[in-house]
Amino acid sequence: MRRKRNSRVIGGALVLVVAPVLMWAYSSGPDAGYTGAPKDLGDCTSCHLGKVNSNGGSVAVAFPNGLNYVPGTAQHLVVTITDSKQRAWGFQLTARLASNSATQAGSLSPTDANTTLMCSTSTFSQQQQADPCPGNLPLQYVEHTLTGYQASLGQTGSFTYEFDWTPPATNVGNVVVYVAGNAANGDMSTSGDHIYTKSYTLTPSTGGGTAPTISEVDNAFSNIANSPIQSGTWVAIKGTNLSSTSPGRGWNSNENFPVSMDGTSVTINNKTAFVYYISPTQVNVQAPTDSALGPVSVVVTNNGSVSAAATATYQTNSPALLQWGGGQYPYALISRGTDYIGKASVIPNTVSAHAGDVLTLWVTGLGATNPSVPAGQQPTTFPSVTLTPTVTIGGANMTVLGAVLRFAGLYQVNIQLPASMPTGDQPIKIVQGSFQSPDGILINLQ
Repeated sequence: MRRKRNSRVIGGALVLVVAPVLMWAYSSGPDAGYTGAPKDLGDCTSCHLGKVNSNGGSVAVAFPNGLNYVPGTAQHLVVTITDSKQRAWGFQLTARLASNSATQAGSLSPTDANTTLMCSTSTFSQQQQADPCPGNLPLQYVEHTLTGYQASLGQTGSFTYEFDWTPPATNVGNVVVYVAGNAANGDMSTSGDHIYTKSYTLTPSTGGGTAPTISEVDNAFSNIANSPIQSGTWVAIKGTNLSSTSPGRGWNSNENFPVSMDGTSVTINNKTAFVYYISPTQVNVQAPTDSALGPVSVVVTNNGSVSAAATATYQTNSPALLQWGGGQYPYALISRGTDYIGKASVIPNTVSAHAGDVLTLWVTGLGATNPSVPAGQQPTTFPSVTLTPTVTIGGANMTVLGAVLRFAGLYQVNIQLPASMPTGDQPIKIVQGSFQSPDGILINLQ
């Protein structure tokens, strides 16, 4: 698997000069045309020695909705290369029409720095890295990058790569996905590596059963219909037939979120969202990483049945406080031990806050952190927000002690109340940039 160069090596005298460059190129991804598809140049054994599929490992692609596609609806694909003996990993994948294996089927798109897109003519005489591919280079191959290879180096047993595939906009019949995986030994040579290939045939689907219907898309913490959202916020999608799982279930693992749960998946602005909770009438997701602003489309797929697109509004920030049972009072912790803030007459086993207390608030929609954490991933540390929010209670600014990302899309904001505060129910707001949390949220002070 090697990247093409503009000139060819001629003569043995140049081998010693060029070989180190070529060995580095293997780790940064192959040339286009090595998935083993019928019209390709071959599979990765063209460069890496050995017999394909003969070393006890495998390469596999996980499709979020099974072996079918809905025309024009993006899918987030995950490639896993497995081999118990190896410690470095690479791959290449393409999608072709079953009726004509020389014709590209849909479009591929990297979703992180671990993958890139190679574009090529059908003869492989011209190719380049680009996203999207230009019209004169119609064949598309997604593959590992040097960044991805380095991330995989030393990982034993298996490694995964993720990216998006958007099927053709119309029903083109069956589509075949071809993938080649390289389970390497990490010595930067072409010997000792194990190559695996596989193909999958996907059938077109317009969905089975009653299509999902979306009635509203909300910032999940706001409890306001059709409230604005942003990249990385928690989103509540409400409607009917959103999932076939009744009464519903949530995700409760400490791993990255799935992009599909029991056949239910969501796209926002044609990007795959990360699913946290599903039920027939509500689905909660984390909005994908996106720089979009303004109106965006939201689509729910339930076991192949696809909803009509609903519209949500993306804005730069969308701050909102997590509340007790969707009520008036924020879900907050007081520093005097393990007491939760609320109002005892409304929320049993909670206490009122007092002047001078340090409070922990839970918030979504505060935006970028340093370092950044892509949507759908758990923070491995607790990165601080890039812009410290303003917190007001009763219209007065509170001292913000810190604001960090504690969980995917969920921020912890610590504040200290001043030594003197009015008592009773007081309005609390989070302001981030030019955006503030919804009105009507109260904190009880005694």
